[in-house]
Amino acid sequence: MKPDLLMRYFAMAFISALLFSHSAVSADVKTTPLGSQEGEFCQLDRAMILQDPDGTRVLYDPGRTVAGAEDPRLGKIDAVLVSHMHGDHVGDKHIAEPGSGECKSTQFPVKSLPNTNTVNIALAKGAKIVTGSEMPKFFGAKLKGLGGDPKNSQLVRFGASRMVGGITITTVPAVHSNGIAGAMIGGELGKMLDASGLTAYAGPPTGYVLTFSNGLVVYLSGDTGITAEQETVVRDHYGSKLVVMNIGNTFTTGPNEAAWVINELIKPTAVIASHANQPSTRDGKVIAGTRVDIFSKASKVPVHVPLSGRTMSFSQSGKCTDGCQ
Repeated sequence: MKPDLLMRYFAMAFISALLFSHSAVSADVKTTPLGSQEGEFCQLDRAMILQDPDGTRVLYDPGRTVAGAEDPRLGKIDAVLVSHMHGDHVGDKHIAEPGSGECKSTQFPVKSLPNTNTVNIALAKGAKIVTGSEMPKFFGAKLKGLGGDPKNSQLVRFGASRMVGGITITTVPAVHSNGIAGAMIGGELGKMLDASGLTAYAGPPTGYVLTFSNGLVVYLSGDTGITAEQETVVRDHYGSKLVVMNIGNTFTTGPNEAAWVINELIKPTAVIASHANQPSTRDGKVIAGTRVDIFSKASKVPVHVPLSGRTMSFSQSGKCTDGCQ
């Protein structure tokens, strides 16, 4: 082969390799935790953005560590998912700005009741709120009361699905509680509930299974204990390859129980630790003896730590391709 033809051949091969590499990366699902401290995994960090290869972006459990609708980390949001109505998930208050305070003593000075952080974000972003149980009526009424469209609060119950962009969303059972605090309701009814020590009924809590356009299936556990559905539904039916698993103990599965769920029931390719309920990292490294440390050592699959602001990419098989430590 002549030298000029040989050079042309190698140039075309190089360009083809670059295009293939770009295509492979762009086909990945991206997850970005939105915690209270950049590069750390702190006590009440819950929120996470999951982005489909087609650009659809869903925000999972905004909670208290998203600094309201103006948080610059949010960008475009197409849907908000809420596993249940507790304040640390739906957002009864929130940080003033990303990175404020310390990981061990994060402050949440901005009150967001009775609207909730979830509703404020969805309204500002024009996003849908996709939930199960009796939660859609609550969110729909909030949106309507603020001049939004109540139809943007959409229902998806167990065994059903709803698509937002390229993402298919369904809910799965979780074992937890799901009361709406009086302060979220407001008015005399809210005051009466609080005074009596009661909460309003919002149906059973949920987890989510998301199927992305590249074929990756992700299980978001929500707050839950061990359930039979983690095997029969999450693994056997949907075939989840990536799991976001709560490990906080007392309120949810503890680290050893969560590891048993991963090892024996779901058997995914990888897992992202969530809801640790304690400062879990220092300078981006897992602190020895923490629940994340215990969970990582007990799990038979790679455990990835959700460092705030650090995007992780996952292939169709659930393998981390970029950004994981």
